[in-house]
Amino acid sequence: MTRFRSIALLKNREFAALAGTAFARSQAYSTILIALALYADVFETTGFVEGLFGAGFALVQLIIVLPLGRKVDTGNAKRWLLAGFLVNIVVFVGFIFVQNAVHVVLVRMLQGLGASILWITGTAVVGEISPDEGQGLWLGSYNQVASFSSMAGDLLGGYLLYAYGFTLPYLVLTGITIGSFVLVLVALRDNPGGQKDPEESGSVETFRSLLGLPMLRALVGFRFAFSFGKMAVIIFLPIYARTTFGISAFAIGWILAGGKLVKGLLQGFVGNLTDQYGRKHHFVAAGALLYGVGVAAIPLAGYAEGALPTVTVSLLGDTQVLGGAFFALFGAYLLLGVADSLRLPASMSLFVDEGSQYDSVASAMSLRSISWKVGQIAGPVVVGVTIDVLDPTAGFLLAAAFIGVATVAFTVTARRAHADRPVDAPVPDTSDD
Repeated sequence: MTRFRSIALLKNREFAALAGTAFARSQAYSTILIALALYADVFETTGFVEGLFGAGFALVQLIIVLPLGRKVDTGNAKRWLLAGFLVNIVVFVGFIFVQNAVHVVLVRMLQGLGASILWITGTAVVGEISPDEGQGLWLGSYNQVASFSSMAGDLLGGYLLYAYGFTLPYLVLTGITIGSFVLVLVALRDNPGGQKDPEESGSVETFRSLLGLPMLRALVGFRFAFSFGKMAVIIFLPIYARTTFGISAFAIGWILAGGKLVKGLLQGFVGNLTDQYGRKHHFVAAGALLYGVGVAAIPLAGYAEGALPTVTVSLLGDTQVLGGAFFALFGAYLLLGVADSLRLPASMSLFVDEGSQYDSVASAMSLRSISWKVGQIAGPVVVGVTIDVLDPTAGFLLAAAFIGVATVAFTVTARRAHADRPVDAPVPDTSDD
């Protein structure tokens, strides 16, 4: 029933336009992640350089998220969305012409700019225009579209990269982005954000006020530590599959698509569940714990390779031989998809709830994003160096340890924040992160 409610939201012209934003952004992101594994293989990069593939992307985002949140809170969010599409088109053209690892890092930095504009602005607008009683459903469904799009990027992008090389996939992404640009231009109202006075929004005082909220502080601290582990996995799992086991881009797409299929199917349901149950911090903690277990399971691929029988799959006129490593990685990523389904709708809804207390939802989302960036920059580099010095198993276990520490700390701080919240605080009993 919840899945049908999520689909029904697409009848709303504005939600459909914003869903197009999520679709274009997520498909590009997942396709390029697989491409990074191929670049790592072609350019024979070290773990440190591979870490820079993720760090460069995040560094630009770290610089722009706070001023961007202010602009969205006070200005015309629709124009920022349209600008984000144009930046992404430049990114796709840039990737067509990369010739070495340095070029990859530089274009990834530009991609970080475009992705940040679309992510922060799109999410903030969804939170602003959604009805109060259906905020969890809207945010969960918005993420659901992103998950299905990301899965399409894994499958279609992985196949195109495998069968046709780099140019055609980037041309396809350009076409999808142009279509999403037109949809937002036509269907989304002008100035969907901009509800706060420019003298108040995004100022130092605004961010101090937001950080004075105990639950928001708990969320920011959690994301700071959790991002160390998660972003390392996002960057290195496809590279690990390619460089250690020789898994093709097409098959890597299947691994990533499995987890994202689960995430796409469950997020709308979980978003509605948080609306009904409340206590969203419980969902965040449970999802984080499960994610740590999934990360720790990734190195089992080394034991499964050769221990499990191979399977031959013929599809689209091509034959793939899948060994034990493929199935181990598929299972681990499936677990990560379930974990994200528990965590993401609740986390986003909590940030919107906290930001709405000061009429600064976009600024709250900027804090959500910037709290991720330090770990997103440092995590892949630290794990990459660990892989260079030791091995991939040590790198993934280190990532799992970061996630475990983050989960324990959040469980303690969020419980205190929830217990100390005044009775009359504006917390609907239908929300949680």
